[in-house]
Amino acid sequence: MIYQGGCHCGKIAFEVEGELTQAIECNCSHCSKKGYLLWFLARAQLRLSSPADALATYTFNKHAIKHHYCPDCGCAPFGVGASPAGAATAAVNVRCLEGVTPSTLTIVPVDGRFIKTTAAPQRLFS
Repeated sequence: MIYQGGCHCGKIAFEVEGELTQAIECNCSHCSKKGYLLWFLARAQLRLSSPADALATYTFNKHAIKHHYCPDCGCAPFGVGASPAGAATAAVNVRCLEGVTPSTLTIVPVDGRFIKTTAAPQRLFS
């Protein structure tokens, strides 16, 4: 299935293709403050519809993950990085996908406060 997504003001638009059945709810300092529900997938499954220069980027810690957000409305729809095996990976905030009702998904809690690396556990990258 192809999902359309974007930020609140519409400056960032993208589509993502895959079978969305679950989302990760991480309690790390970054994810919990933003209320993320993340869908991890191969980077190639995420296609940006708006110009790349519309994105602002935030990094922290080891600067391994590029957390993209809209500089106008502040909405943070996705981030990109690499899996522990080195595969290009995207983490899409399912709250930014049109027509998705998060309560219909299986929510998988991840204790990110105690992960000692900036990379998510291997099981998150499917």
